Amino acid sequence: MKYKKKISILFIIIATLSLSSLAIALDNKTKSDSTADKKTARKIAAKKLRYVENEAYGFGETLEYKVGYKFITAGTGYFKILPEPKYVNGRPCYDIRFEVKSFKGLEFLYKVRDRYRTVIDAKGIFPYRFEQHIREGNYKRDSKATFDQINHQAIIKKKDKRTGKTKVKKYDVPEYVHDIVSAFYYVRTLDLGSMKKGSIINVENFLKDTTYSLGVKIHGKQTIEVEAGTFKCIVIEPLVKEGGLFKNEGEILIWVTDDDRKIPVKVGTEIIIGFVGAELTKYSGIRGPIKAKIKKKK
Repeated sequence: MKYKKKISILFIIIATLSLSSLAIALDNKTKSDSTADKKTARKIAAKKLRYVENEAYGFGETLEYKVGYKFITAGTGYFKILPEPKYVNGRPCYDIRFEVKSFKGLEFLYKVRDRYRTVIDAKGIFPYRFEQHIREGNYKRDSKATFDQINHQAIIKKKDKRTGKTKVKKYDVPEYVHDIVSAFYYVRTLDLGSMKKGSIINVENFLKDTTYSLGVKIHGKQTIEVEAGTFKCIVIEPLVKEGGLFKNEGEILIWVTDDDRKIPVKVGTEIIIGFVGAELTKYSGIRGPIKAKIKKKK
């Protein structure tokens, strides 16, 4: 049914506008000590990588959501930045996890178990590694990628089901290309509040084997109430395109707090039976005060 496809898209975009890589384990507290990684680290140190000012989030931020229709909650989801930095090529990174799942009691309608992970440079806000594990109904997909930000390549390892051999493919990508999760975390660092209604931000994203340009449109400002409280928000829309990151199933809107944090408070889209959405229920580990919050929900 069409509305199930929309719910699936909503789960994926639940505040993302939004592939890790070659199964390389990251050390929690120390730099990698392999010769190859040391060489890469030296190259990165020699190159002046971009710096993005970020007051939106930090280590330990956790955002929790409920997903549903009107008074029916169909599932839950969360964004989490692990409290300790990961190190890639000697640089501290945010290790970000995104998960959504449907309630077991409703899985006879549509089962969702999706997990994403992205590791992004804490100073430059660009990804090094991404992985995606999709379980939606009978559909299943697993993908991983490494981003070489020096040589501008996305590296994919895939096992051939027929031969059992692992193939490595490299794709040329733009400088500081994003995955679908890191793209949203990058957008959160931007000064959205000063942008005029109708403005469009373009972010380059790599998915599977192709780079896409994803537009993010500013719709204006609105005050909304969710379980976590009442917030002044900026309304944005990821401009999904047929053949792009997501099929065009209709307008999807995201409400982010109108302050330095730009926390995704609500996501919503129209379906045949009404308005389905995801709403913020809890948050912790926030980088600073949420000035856009105007009252607590009683």
